[in-house]
Amino acid sequence: MGLTEKIEPSKRKRIYNTAVLVGFILLLVFAFLGQELLNIFGLSIYSFGIAGGILLLIIAIRILVSGNIKEEVDSPESLGAVPIAIPLLVGPGAITTTIFNLQTYGALAAILAVIVVLSITWVILHYIGAIYRVLGKTGALVIARVMALFIAAIAIQYIITGITHYMS
Repeated sequence: MGLTEKIEPSKRKRIYNTAVLVGFILLLVFAFLGQELLNIFGLSIYSFGIAGGILLLIIAIRILVSGNIKEEVDSPESLGAVPIAIPLLVGPGAITTTIFNLQTYGALAAILAVIVVLSITWVILHYIGAIYRVLGKTGALVIARVMALFIAAIAIQYIITGITHYMS
């Protein structure tokens, strides 16, 4: 909500729809081509996790310090793609989990997991205005900062996991 609060509701819904659609496409691309893309660039999932962890940590710190993420964007639709779709909805954890699900449980389970998670995300984003009204600005700020702490902890875990892999 902090990214879109100054945008009119109809445009906000388009931004959220764009975010979920871009997230869906990205997760499907990474599900089927993720390991190959990492191989092309000579990357491991661990180096990807470290890089993603650093990016998530920066986002978490920005939220903790300012209470939100302010982004200058060319158009509202691009806001839906970056930073909402990637890295907030589709970050290193989602990408890694999707690749893992494909390799472990098969294509159908991986696709269903992506559909279920992004459908729930779409519903939440669709009703975010009502949720925000119930929480109020102060409640939303408190939740944003608590979630930023979780994002920071997740980011640190990605970094630690990656570093631990390379040290062993």
